[in-house]
Amino acid sequence: MATPDQRTDARDVWLPIPPDEIEGLPVGLHYVHWDAGPDYPADPARCAFYAVPYMKSPEILLRPLPRMSRVRVVQALTAGTEQLLPGLSDLPSGAQLCNARGLHDASTAELALTLTLAALRGIPGFVRAQDAGEWRPDRRPALADKSVLIVGYGSIGSAIEDRLTPFECARVVRIARTARDTVRGPVHPLSDLSALLPQADVVVLATPLTDTTRGLVGSTFLGQMKDGALLVNVARGGVVDTAALLAELESGRLYAALDVTDPEPLPAGHPLWHAPGVLITPHVGGPSSAFLPRAKRLLRDQLTLFAAGEPLRNVVATAE
Repeated sequence: MATPDQRTDARDVWLPIPPDEIEGLPVGLHYVHWDAGPDYPADPARCAFYAVPYMKSPEILLRPLPRMSRVRVVQALTAGTEQLLPGLSDLPSGAQLCNARGLHDASTAELALTLTLAALRGIPGFVRAQDAGEWRPDRRPALADKSVLIVGYGSIGSAIEDRLTPFECARVVRIARTARDTVRGPVHPLSDLSALLPQADVVVLATPLTDTTRGLVGSTFLGQMKDGALLVNVARGGVVDTAALLAELESGRLYAALDVTDPEPLPAGHPLWHAPGVLITPHVGGPSSAFLPRAKRLLRDQLTLFAAGEPLRNVVATAE
């Protein structure tokens, strides 16, 4: 990769965080702030490094790309980049798309545990009882002694297991696209799902949305889960076939705790809102107080590599 000094006509860095709030940015680049406002802060044709605004619509994120004729890096602040892939064809040859692997590990893993514990211990029902001013004791399942299956054992999946460790689970089983060994034990391939699903009391989805995983959790997958099992989705809504999940929830056979849905945002009146045994949060796995300091570190570290002409981390695609 050429260094910024070798591209004097494209030295702008677009940041969704004001540059003066990020300590340690490398010198020699021109930083501008753009967080998806209607007006661009500079000529997109002079942009060399585009850090994509966080939690904005794909249409807004993709809007400047056709005019970024000299951009070398598009840096997402999300682990998934599926919303940016349609813009890859607009990028000049060799431009790199990077994800934010590691940025959301702590926050998303924390929410995965929150959803699991809240669903198992019946917290939504107790909150409704509190709203009604009623004392409704109930005996609920514990996470202790349960078997947990993590589908998608990347950095977020590993962070989820970190947080499961103190809860005395009977076992934690890991699945990823390909098999491998870790210090905690084996990671099974996706082809082992049919054998492992019937043994799991809790299934946590933390996989990226790809052609392979879109609709992965359909009627066959759900049908292989044991009666009374809990499905927790902190991945992407499109990993789950919503109609198939609704059928299982309405039968009362399975339970679910979802931070993501398909469609998303979930429209008013959608049957998933009122399905029995489901807990829904509005895609809040990433946006927490943990986001900003980690986002600043990621941007500083990537820009330091970029300014030095060093290979960037977390490259997921390169424009042809």
